[in-house]
Amino acid sequence: MQTKKTLLGPTYGSPLEKIQILPATNSQDSQKRYLAYITKDKVGLQILPIDGNPHKSSAFICHPGGVSNLASSYDGCHIFTAGGNDCIVMKWEINVNALEAAVSLGGEDLIPFYNLLDGGRDGEFFRELEDYFYYAQLRSQGIDSMETRQVSTHIPLEEVPFVMRAMGFYPSEEKIEDMINEVKFSEYVHTGKHVTNINLGDFIKLYINHRPAFGLSMKEIQNAFQVLGYDTENGKIVINRGDLLQQLQCRGERFPNISFMFACAAALMEEEIPEEITAEIFTADILGLPTSEPDGTETEKNYELTSSIESAES
Repeated sequence: MQTKKTLLGPTYGSPLEKIQILPATNSQDSQKRYLAYITKDKVGLQILPIDGNPHKSSAFICHPGGVSNLASSYDGCHIFTAGGNDCIVMKWEINVNALEAAVSLGGEDLIPFYNLLDGGRDGEFFRELEDYFYYAQLRSQGIDSMETRQVSTHIPLEEVPFVMRAMGFYPSEEKIEDMINEVKFSEYVHTGKHVTNINLGDFIKLYINHRPAFGLSMKEIQNAFQVLGYDTENGKIVINRGDLLQQLQCRGERFPNISFMFACAAALMEEEIPEEITAEIFTADILGLPTSEPDGTETEKNYELTSSIESAES
């Protein structure tokens, strides 16, 4: 068993709580199918197949107090939703033409996906992605090679993790395996052959569908420190430096060289990593991520440590 595909779905305030494939109606194209879903308080419609295009999904508030269940009519023309404490059942008429119109207005081919990148098709992010993409071709052919370069629109699958990290997305080894397998076996059912490379358009879709939808939350890091750490006399929750290194080396996806990396980083800093580490120190000083201030602004500090860790790792 392995993950076949990961796709960005609707993010309307909560995860999907129930989904249902709608029956095909007599009036619609037999090749087009639709999926109905509910979130915490919304009911929505999704065009199949899902590919990460945000225009293919739409949702509306159905029960402000929370929706508990979903059902469709036998002909696929109506959706029924049941509330929670309000004890109300709502009947919704499905208008697929309105959703199809939204997809058409959103653009064809890669246009909807370009708009999901920072700056869009003409932004600096996309230009950097193109540069890294073609630099990956040079890497795969050998940087010091004197032979004529074979420039194409594809890169080998082995280069995918490096380009992802260059763009600021650092997937785990498990996530990397899922991404490579997704592309590698994408045509196996139809052709019986493995895909060994990926073009720029498919890479953009892969990046958008696999990157974290909401980024790293400071609250998640604080929750982890509450589970793994302990309270100090001044009321702060901290993790002992040795315990943190042990957790990183032995739990979850392991980092066998983390002690060496931390030792090199500490040697390059004016002050060593403290014996007791708080969530804020771990986020700002060790990971080098921006932290939110009480007024909602972000501050960046001690990025030199991140560079030192990366240098030690390389």
